[in-house]
Amino acid sequence: MTLSPLAGKPAPAQLLVDIPRLVTAYYTGQPDAAIATQRVAFGTSGHRGSSFELSFNEWHVLAISQAICLYRQFKGINGPLFVGIDTHALSTPAGASALEVFAANGVETMIAANDEYTPTPAISHAILCYNRGRTSGLADGVVITPSHNPPESGGFKYNPPNGGPADTDVTKWIEAKANELLASKLNGVNRIGYEQALKASTTHRHDYLNTYVGDLKNVIDMDILRGANLRLGVDPLGGAGVRYWSAIGEHYGLNLDVVNTSVDPTFRFMCVDWDGRIRMDPSSSHAMQGLIGLKERFDVAFACDPDHDRHGIVTPSGGLLAPNNYLAVAIDYLFQNRPHWRADAAIGKTVVSSGLIDRVTTRLGRRLYEVPVGFKWFADGLFDGSLGFGGEESAGASFLRLDGSVWSTDKDGLIPSLLAAEMTARTGRDPSQLYQKITEDLGLPFSTRVDAKATPQQKALLGKLSPDQVKSTTLAGEAITQVLSHAPGNDQPIGGLKVMTENGWFAARPSGTEDIYKIYAESFINDQHLGRLVEEAQVLVDNAIA
Repeated sequence: MTLSPLAGKPAPAQLLVDIPRLVTAYYTGQPDAAIATQRVAFGTSGHRGSSFELSFNEWHVLAISQAICLYRQFKGINGPLFVGIDTHALSTPAGASALEVFAANGVETMIAANDEYTPTPAISHAILCYNRGRTSGLADGVVITPSHNPPESGGFKYNPPNGGPADTDVTKWIEAKANELLASKLNGVNRIGYEQALKASTTHRHDYLNTYVGDLKNVIDMDILRGANLRLGVDPLGGAGVRYWSAIGEHYGLNLDVVNTSVDPTFRFMCVDWDGRIRMDPSSSHAMQGLIGLKERFDVAFACDPDHDRHGIVTPSGGLLAPNNYLAVAIDYLFQNRPHWRADAAIGKTVVSSGLIDRVTTRLGRRLYEVPVGFKWFADGLFDGSLGFGGEESAGASFLRLDGSVWSTDKDGLIPSLLAAEMTARTGRDPSQLYQKITEDLGLPFSTRVDAKATPQQKALLGKLSPDQVKSTTLAGEAITQVLSHAPGNDQPIGGLKVMTENGWFAARPSGTEDIYKIYAESFINDQHLGRLVEEAQVLVDNAIA
């Protein structure tokens, strides 16, 4: 990973995307369904691309929207469709294109009151609130966002009636249908004009903001937060929650300062990420330099990405907490301060999240539910309350309401942020200090992620490796205790390999976009041991896929 000389510095003018050209390309480009990069492709978080590259434009949005209408018919989903958009330049035009299709297909569509931007968790929350107690006429939703991706990106996500990210069988169905429509040059897409769609009897306005903000008292202990009068800082990073934060501060009487209220599709107020690109990633210390620089002003501060499904926590004592570190702190705190949760509620993590979570879970006497990468694996457990918390290494998490019922089944960046304030108010320690205490008790992890080169053929082999192909019995001086190709929680393939010892582990997964595989590694001994883990991991994987 080569660090750009621009990393952590304010974005220079030459990096800013030309918005008129980007939006023009959205309306004028015609993708070719025969070219793989121009087809609809749903990854772990929906379809993403850029109009400059013919990978996200009006044709894609029209085809996906029609495919969702057909999927709803196929599944008998006939309740309202909750639709949210974020602050990326392509999201507003894509929202208009999608509504033209939904209205033409007679879908009851809930768009935001006052054309407000809508965070992903507010959509998940709206679906679940609507469906509570219903068995028919169920709602689902769409979020038009490429998440934290650069300003020229566009994205489209579908959330079924369980409120979480759509499962692979759903996205495969929608993807195949959308590509059929692309290949037929949109023959089969029903569409009416935008003005007509806005006036349609099926188009309704929904107050996402006040509904979500008013309900927060049922997932965060707002009384203790209000009583502590902490100095709270938040940087929405120009995202969909920009007006939510001021509403939260006002509604609950918090001493909360929104340090940046700008919404600008170039995201010119960002500091540049590690690779020299503008990326609104609240877990990146480079992108977060603006808020880190203000850390002394606040007892605790936080940020979220454009669709507000990821969080970043900044403290005066430790600066930006690494996502894994904060997940461990949040879990440790929640399961000691949520008496109404089920006694058997488990703790969800992905296979590449920190081993510190395993140790915290053991100490709490709870069950660990370890799954492949992708928040969709937590949706059902959060839905029925059997999972108290689900968290990903990439700073995505959600957890139950105070009474143990479901809050959101998609990642929510706002509630982990507010939780950082709640735990500071209750314990008198900020999350960095709480993390330090946990590591004193359970060990300090050293972790890294590195990329290693691999051909497409080698990547395919890595994705299909079985544990018996690993011939080594030791790793970095310790006996190998476990080799996994399937996640222990749900026995789903992890798309790679995880090798564990008593004080360390590594996981190797092929990249979906580049000719590399990613090695995640963690040691509870020291940096030298971590270095050995990575070296030996690469040798072990290279031998297995040679």
